Amino acid sequence: MSTSSTSPEEQPAAPHRPIPEPALRLLDVDGTTTVAIGVALWGIAGLVLLVFFREQLVAEGRGWWLWTCLAGFGLGLLGWTYCRRRRDRALARGA
Repeated sequence: MSTSSTSPEEQPAAPHRPIPEPALRLLDVDGTTTVAIGVALWGIAGLVLLVFFREQLVAEGRGWWLWTCLAGFGLGLLGWTYCRRRRDRALARGA
């Protein structure tokens, strides 16, 4: 045990040292890269299912998986187009 005559409240506070800020990279705030990766993943998943698993999926009643990949790919293309147009308009405004 310590035999200090001062209580913890009476002890001087440690000197304040500023915390260095980490180097940060800017995020892809327009979303084009994120949506493009999603579209590519839906397309790859659809192709893999179509080429390697089509018969098995249809036999098990899961042929809708292919349609799900097609819908994800198609809607992703629409979203990607929207994101690119929004990004281009923002760049034209100077934002």
